[in-house]
Amino acid sequence: MVANPSSSRVALVTGASAGIGKSIVRRLLAQGWTVYGAARRTAQMEDLVAQGAHALAMDVTDEASMAAGVDAILAAEGRIDALVNNAGYGSYGALEDVPLDEARRQFEVNVFGAMRLTQLVLPTMRAARRGHVVNITSMGGEIWMPIGGWYHATKHALEVLSDVLRMEVAPFGIHVVVVQPGSIETEWSGISADNLEKTASGTVYTRWVAPMVRLLRAERGRAHPDVVAQAVSAAVSTDRPRRRYATPFDAKALVFLVRWLPTWVFERIVAGVVR
Repeated sequence: MVANPSSSRVALVTGASAGIGKSIVRRLLAQGWTVYGAARRTAQMEDLVAQGAHALAMDVTDEASMAAGVDAILAAEGRIDALVNNAGYGSYGALEDVPLDEARRQFEVNVFGAMRLTQLVLPTMRAARRGHVVNITSMGGEIWMPIGGWYHATKHALEVLSDVLRMEVAPFGIHVVVVQPGSIETEWSGISADNLEKTASGTVYTRWVAPMVRLLRAERGRAHPDVVAQAVSAAVSTDRPRRRYATPFDAKALVFLVRWLPTWVFERIVAGVVR
């Protein structure tokens, strides 16, 4: 039983210890939401707690921590109005080179973690006959580039699962939205580039590695994470959200190109960029 059910809307945001996740938490707090930020690195959320957020220790590959987190929110608030599945990481390398254990970990974090947490939250949303599930994918959920196969595969998978889920839960008043970030100023790209350099030595696919590292490290033209937070805020603040929000301009442009150009034309463009 909940002693004092929350009168404000309640959101759970994963991957809240840095970058896009932190910006989403701050944006929702500013709009009057009660926000629970979940991450493994709770010490990095002290600034969010000082601003009014609640910090949850959660590993999206650990069933017990996810279940405990959802139970704690429901015990304290009695509701979860929005789930933002933002936790994820990028692991780059040629498909031949990446160990399958690493490929499986990519899917555990980026896909199965998000979907299991969604399963845990859906019953309370169905009971309330309302709710929003927002999956942060990437423009990489529709486009593809060499050396990013496993990462792109996880994001493509999350896009399809979001589309299926949207149709399944619509009769219960629940909205499912995909947000597709493009080039954003976060630690994500630098970490991905570091990992690629560590694992790519001696590969026969060297011709693709250096250009991809250069793209991942490029800082020019990257947008502030708040552009993603704005899209999330817009999605959870309406009962008629769009199915997809691509942001900023590079994401909109590349998603448009891959949808309308013949595949061979798009691949020539990519090959020209990654060289």
